[in-house]
Amino acid sequence: MTDAIAHLDLKDFTSGDTARRAGFVRQLMDGLKRHGFITLEGHGVDTDLLDDSYRLSAAFFALPDAEKRRHAGALRGYTPFGVEHAKDHDVPDLKEFWQIGHEARPGEAVEHPNVWPQTPAGFRDTFETLFDCLFDTGRELLKAIAIGLDLPEDWFEARVKGGTSLLRLLHYPPIPAGADPRSIRAAAHEDINLITLLVAAEGSGLELLDRDGQWKPVENERGHLVVDTGDMMARLTGGVIPATTHRVVNPSGPNVSRYSMPFFLQPKSDVVLECVPSCREAGRPEAPVTAGEFLNERLRDIGLPAS
Repeated sequence: MTDAIAHLDLKDFTSGDTARRAGFVRQLMDGLKRHGFITLEGHGVDTDLLDDSYRLSAAFFALPDAEKRRHAGALRGYTPFGVEHAKDHDVPDLKEFWQIGHEARPGEAVEHPNVWPQTPAGFRDTFETLFDCLFDTGRELLKAIAIGLDLPEDWFEARVKGGTSLLRLLHYPPIPAGADPRSIRAAAHEDINLITLLVAAEGSGLELLDRDGQWKPVENERGHLVVDTGDMMARLTGGVIPATTHRVVNPSGPNVSRYSMPFFLQPKSDVVLECVPSCREAGRPEAPVTAGEFLNERLRDIGLPAS
């Protein structure tokens, strides 16, 4: 098996014939089991939308600190610089971020309502659209994973619709003078969720810890997505699909900002995370727990408010 992170084209699954769909599922499962990461093209998220999203994200984070903090203190909205830290890491990450969840639609309920800034103009419309596009892409990937786990193709569908998924707009400012030398932009951690879809970042620094214990840069072309699996997926599969440790290191060149937009696809809070039948022999099943209980435990571990 090659040690390169697998690169796939989602159109092979969404528009391909039976053989191409089967090949996509096989390569996806192999890539996730090996690295917990793949890169993806053919995802259908418009490049102009991605460009607008990065422009508006940078414009928001350039606002005065007091303006941003008007929306701080909850699971939706703004989290100031230096608040979040990695699990079991006692110094803060060097980042600030804004979080967006499912927007309520007619006839639908959401667990946590969004908050929206008044500026910059177009922020809400753009990020509602991006959220929906990334959610749809994630749903297709979950269909392929379900097939790979010998589950019905729509197994994840009702479990994630209207759940606790998050689009996080991340800003890693230039490393400030006097920062704790143990702090980096994002200390080594695993994601909490089922899968993460990461829009190619404006700036390098993402690394994964491979199975040989070596840090490996995650390179990605503009317009492609990085996909990784989180702790909830590991829990559902007894670790057959792992949650891979990764980090964002401080810049080795010019000390400039880095922007990133991970989409964390998560189930509804009452969904039980229990090892699926196809993984019970090959994996290491853990005691069942609801997604809400698990999420709250992990949020407390990283210094964020629980739901």
